[in-house]
Amino acid sequence: MDSALKQRLLGAAVLIALAVIFVPMLFTGSAPKQESATLNLEIPPAPDREFDTRVLPVEPSRSSSVPATVSEPVVPVDVTTAPPTSALATPAEPEPAPAAVPAAVEPKPAPTPTATPEPPAPGTAANGRFLVHLGVYTSTKNADDLVAALKRGGYSAFSEATEFQGRSAQRVRVGPYADRAAAEAARIRIKQIKPDVPGSVVAIAESATADAPREAVPANRAGGWAVQLGAFKTVEEANKLKGRLQAAGFVSYVDKLATEDQTLWRVRAGPETDRAAADKLRGRIKDKLKLDGLVVTQ
Repeated sequence: MDSALKQRLLGAAVLIALAVIFVPMLFTGSAPKQESATLNLEIPPAPDREFDTRVLPVEPSRSSSVPATVSEPVVPVDVTTAPPTSALATPAEPEPAPAAVPAAVEPKPAPTPTATPEPPAPGTAANGRFLVHLGVYTSTKNADDLVAALKRGGYSAFSEATEFQGRSAQRVRVGPYADRAAAEAARIRIKQIKPDVPGSVVAIAESATADAPREAVPANRAGGWAVQLGAFKTVEEANKLKGRLQAAGFVSYVDKLATEDQTLWRVRAGPETDRAAADKLRGRIKDKLKLDGLVVTQ
């Protein structure tokens, strides 16, 4: 190989080496340089000199162009002592508001007390009696003949005046009997001896003023006694008295008595097995409720 070719190859190698070194430096550039400094944080010493204290006046100077707003001289006030009481303005007391006049209230009328009807006496229409009714006769002679015949047969017959179709008449009856069963038995016996005479059993109300006799109920009949406390024309009044008895602890009931003239509701306590027990029951009711009663049969 000749020397010229070697020189050219060596020159090319040098150029390549320089390009490899300097070309990257052209694209990246050099980094900026950072400078560092050290700061002194120590507090400087106080100055070696005295300070002067000056008092500046707050009043405006006379040469000021702004006019003074205070026309009167300022009086100094001693704050160590309180001002006299007379110098303080006493606030006026507010006038009392006029009292409100209440509106006139019309007085309410007093409620009229309702009169509570007093229960009738225990004996008023208390007992029912039963009669055998044997018809109404416009002929007095026929009525008298029938009464005489019945009396001869041992019956307590009687006649009483009445009216029939606007005419005076007589009605014939037998009795009275203490219960309906006895009256019904008498009607059947009379029918046997007087088959042509119509007969029926009617009830009447009779005032009882005394207790039923001890022999009114057979000794072998249990539960035939009671204490009657009253008889009423309405069932509502009878139920009120019954409720009063039950509230006091007494067994009571209402017994209806339908007569040919009216219907009554009797209030009774019991029943009791014998007359002595009925007497004791009447005493307990008297002591607890102050109610009088009559001992009656069932």
